Amino acid sequence: MKILFVIDTFDTNNNGTSISAQRFAAELRKNGHEVRILCSDKQPSDDKYLVKEFNVPFFDGLVHKYGFQLADISSSSREVIHEAVLWADIVHCYMPFALEIVASRYAESIGKPCTGAFHIQPENIWSAVSLGKVDWLQKFTYRSFREWHYYLFRHIHVPSQFMGDMLKERGYQAKIHVISNGIQDDFIRAGHDNMEKGKPKKSPEYEGKILIMMVGRLANEKRQDVIIDAVQYSRYADKIQLIFAGKGPEYEKYRKQGEKLKHQPQFLYLDREHLIELLSQCDLYVHASDMESEAISCIEAFATGLVPIIANSTLSATPQFALDGRSLFLPGNPKDLARAIDYWLDYPNQRAYMERLYAKAAKSYSLSNSVRLFEDMLNEEIADFKALQEKNNK
Repeated sequence: MKILFVIDTFDTNNNGTSISAQRFAAELRKNGHEVRILCSDKQPSDDKYLVKEFNVPFFDGLVHKYGFQLADISSSSREVIHEAVLWADIVHCYMPFALEIVASRYAESIGKPCTGAFHIQPENIWSAVSLGKVDWLQKFTYRSFREWHYYLFRHIHVPSQFMGDMLKERGYQAKIHVISNGIQDDFIRAGHDNMEKGKPKKSPEYEGKILIMMVGRLANEKRQDVIIDAVQYSRYADKIQLIFAGKGPEYEKYRKQGEKLKHQPQFLYLDREHLIELLSQCDLYVHASDMESEAISCIEAFATGLVPIIANSTLSATPQFALDGRSLFLPGNPKDLARAIDYWLDYPNQRAYMERLYAKAAKSYSLSNSVRLFEDMLNEEIADFKALQEKNNK
């Protein structure tokens, strides 16, 4: 099968949707498919159709802080878009922006099957300008996405049941395919080793400290600020070392906020090998985000054998991963997070027991399983498309 991924930004390590697209493309190629990318990346390669970046003064800086850029759809870009769509057996559009809208409409006009994905929450988009909880604005954005773009699709991929329910509540008519973005086997193998052989000793710099980690972009909606404040309310404050893995626009704010702690937070940007190594040394994982369509980083963390503590937000899919209420806290509430942290530190035997259960639960989120389900969706769209063509030709 010749599969075209349409996504504004592909080559980046600071954008969860792009990282998922990279992993899906690699796994699909392992399964014998040809995968090419239509995007606005700077670096050319044989498997890419490149269009220019769409530049908007002031707005560009804000978008780039979030590891993203928008694609140009001028006449020269449309020639590339048409060439890419013509090559494919099926087109898969990741975003609801101009590049994907043009590609999907061209696919429809020339008779090519096409599927969509809904990875980016309107709440996350508007959080960049502190409007993520303005209800009427979110409703307007969901409706606009549906009427501009998603009405074209018979099949839409969402990464969580939470996102599927959100689309159904907002009148999306396509068949919704709930498919996790999936985690790589390295995390699952690390969890197995940590549970069977024991966790590795902490590095010398962390000896005698309680390591608590969160992985994610340093942004308002991720709420690393709640974790920093929670440490002050913990009975273990003098021993806790926070580690934030990620980059983002709120780095300086969080760095200054963390200066009040005995052990100031570390801000790291890690490759997969070093991320797994550090997660394996940690005592707890906290995911404080107010808004998430899935949060692969949380799955990766508990796959290695960490008990997660998750903000129980109504705008986030991440609470679905909690195996019981002890792994949840009131969103935006540092005192309640401190309560949950202290509970797990007070009862290490309970924590050790649940670490095994979480490591086991993570196996159902393997990347290979997710890609098999994704292939099923593509094949279903191709079958539906052919059936519709046959019906129209009668």
